[in-house]
Amino acid sequence: MDMDRKLEWLARSGYAARGIVYILIAGMASLSTLGGGEPDSKSALQIVLAQPFGQIWLGLIGIGLIGFILWRVAQSILNTDRHENNAKGYLVRAGLLVSAATYTGLAFYAVGQALHLGLGSGSSGGRESWTAWLMQQPFGPYLVACVGLAIVGAGCAQAVKGIKGGYLRYFENGFQNRTALNGICTYGLLARGAIFLIIGGFFIYAAFAVDPNQAGGMADALAWVRRLPFGAILYGLAAIGLFAFGLYGLIEARYRIVQPPSMDRPLRAMRSAVN
Repeated sequence: MDMDRKLEWLARSGYAARGIVYILIAGMASLSTLGGGEPDSKSALQIVLAQPFGQIWLGLIGIGLIGFILWRVAQSILNTDRHENNAKGYLVRAGLLVSAATYTGLAFYAVGQALHLGLGSGSSGGRESWTAWLMQQPFGPYLVACVGLAIVGAGCAQAVKGIKGGYLRYFENGFQNRTALNGICTYGLLARGAIFLIIGGFFIYAAFAVDPNQAGGMADALAWVRRLPFGAILYGLAAIGLFAFGLYGLIEARYRIVQPPSMDRPLRAMRSAVN
């Protein structure tokens, strides 16, 4: 298997692993009113661990998430998606690198639980601890606010990507004619974007209140939605949206275009440095 095929395998297994995690989160969100636990990524992986052959399945998910991280790094550093060399392109690639860092903890947690190593065993407390550490730095509240604004920006980008069909540029030709699959992609991206907006709002409020405990994650965002007027309906729509985003991950695993990295620019830069 050549390097391009290996990279494609990493990317597709990574999208599938992320999709499975979100499908599990959606299932937990749907069952949370019946005592199904907090709908977050690590709790979802614990469900996998409790099943027959759970360690094997969880290990495979962890390997898939590692593949997703490596693919995100390739997207960012090697520019596999061929983004323009301008401010927008660099911003997108920076966001991809942040995405890789975000999933690193979850990948370590999955592999650690599968092998009983206890890696990344923290949950929401881990988020609060690093937020507290950030708050203690010079200009800490402003740094936390910047994190919140970045999450809000990512949420807006996800929603716009779904509404305008921006994801289609990365899919195989003719995918736009698959109406049902496009509906799933649009709804999933829009729902995840809305949840990111809420999470980003939590971080901004934490910065304003100078209280790291106010920073929230997925479970906190869903709990906040449930407390809104017509919260039960909105909560149900959010859970369906998370399920749709999980399916979007599986759809990406099948239909996304995975391009090998272009080495033209690095080679030109090396030649110019030598000359």
